[in-house]
Amino acid sequence: MEEHELQEMAAQLRKPQGENGLKTGTWMNVGNNQMIHDTLAVLNANGTDQILEIGMGSGFFVSEILEKSTGINYTGIDYSELMVEEAKKNNNDFIATHQAVFIHADAGDLPFSDARYTKIFTVNTIYFWGDEVRVLRELNRVLTPEGKLVIAFRPKRLIEHYPFTKYGFKLFAKEDVAALLTQNGFVVDEIKEHTEPDFELNGEPMEMGNVVVLAHKV
Repeated sequence: MEEHELQEMAAQLRKPQGENGLKTGTWMNVGNNQMIHDTLAVLNANGTDQILEIGMGSGFFVSEILEKSTGINYTGIDYSELMVEEAKKNNNDFIATHQAVFIHADAGDLPFSDARYTKIFTVNTIYFWGDEVRVLRELNRVLTPEGKLVIAFRPKRLIEHYPFTKYGFKLFAKEDVAALLTQNGFVVDEIKEHTEPDFELNGEPMEMGNVVVLAHKV
């Protein structure tokens, strides 16, 4: 791929927009499929959980959370207005029953009251936070006491070899994320590493894997 194409891909992964943004949303659903399921297994939504997802994209996987129990309520926020609208289209039934709501918002400035959610999770967004301390303080603020936080990401040792991540991505090893959490009001409960089948980009295989970190609010 040409450099301008890699830059466009990186920009779309950060904030999908326009026709290419719709294609990116679909591509993410495929490319992140195992990663999201690994994350949901750790999240373990149940009962009357109040769940917040940071960066839900098109909301393709929300039904897998809400179908577990009618007592679960879900809020999804995304930095992309386009993805918020797509998520609403994909989850009309859950919106109608007041189980789900989707909002355009910044993770560093959440429009929610203190101690609102029992669980928060996010997949493939930490690279774009910018000010990680600010975001983690906000996540801590809106979590209930002992509330759970799940962060999933592709580790630096893999993602640094992807040709588009040199444009606007901040890369993390599992130790980096654990340290950030420990320094900002969380206790790390477990770190799980998963391997995934290679993903093909323009005929070239990319080694895939993910890290899922589970922590709780101090």
